Amino acid sequence: MIDNRRLAAMAGLALTLGACAGPAIPRPAATPPSAPPPTVVRPVQNNALIGNSVDAVGRMFGKPRLDVTEGAGRKLQFAGARCTLDIYFYAPRAGASPVATHVDARAPDGRNADVDSCAEALRR
Repeated sequence: MIDNRRLAAMAGLALTLGACAGPAIPRPAATPPSAPPPTVVRPVQNNALIGNSVDAVGRMFGKPRLDVTEGAGRKLQFAGARCTLDIYFYAPRAGASPVATHVDARAPDGRNADVDSCAEALRR
């Protein structure tokens, strides 16, 4: 049997250790974090495709080889014998239609290619 002194010592130790642990359930923040402001995408490239809509690009190049949507963005890929063109579309502001904001072009060997020259080679 455990004597009263041992029992009291164990209870005291348990209470002491329990006090060090802090609260078991975290308290919610005083004010919930607000939602981040909507992202505004502004074109940073200067080529003939920037600012065009998805429909306008489709009229220029026909059906894309790839059409990928991820989050708020969309990528259309057009490919030919001379190059591959990736065009990225984002809405310039909330509620607006997406427009081309970035364009990448590469040669068949993977090296960067001139965007305007590649676009001209792929036009219908």
